[in-house]
Amino acid sequence: MEWLAPLAETGVARALIAAPTLYLLVNAAHIMGIGVLYGSILALDLRILGLNRSVPLHVIAGFLSRMAAAGAGLAILTGLCLFSVRPVEYAGNAAFLAKLALVAVGLAHALVLHRGIGWRRATTDGHASAALRLSALASIIIWTSAIVAGRWIGFL
Repeated sequence: MEWLAPLAETGVARALIAAPTLYLLVNAAHIMGIGVLYGSILALDLRILGLNRSVPLHVIAGFLSRMAAAGAGLAILTGLCLFSVRPVEYAGNAAFLAKLALVAVGLAHALVLHRGIGWRRATTDGHASAALRLSALASIIIWTSAIVAGRWIGFL
């Protein structure tokens, strides 16, 4: 993993190391991105699973999906910045690797889901098929696991 060491010498990494307040702000933005991502996904998945049926699925699905994407973008951007500070250490951390794998699975799951007929049907007529409900449950498990793995990083 030593090939990652030069990342710690980049301008971004040097700035984050030299300015603890900047590191704090980037870390806070990372947490906010995760919050927007997870909050949006959880709200959408719970609605797909049948919670709060008074809110039409076809009305909120697009908005919550876009919010989740914005949260993911912020979390990924700030995560890359934070990674650059200690890339070799993070790359050797089992929890970090688990988090990356779970985020990749979560993103792939979302991409496949949004290309499926079940999603198109849910966003047009509000009907959530059994397969879509199962997918929502899987999504909750995947993203919750990614957050737990992310918290686990500091304990290894």
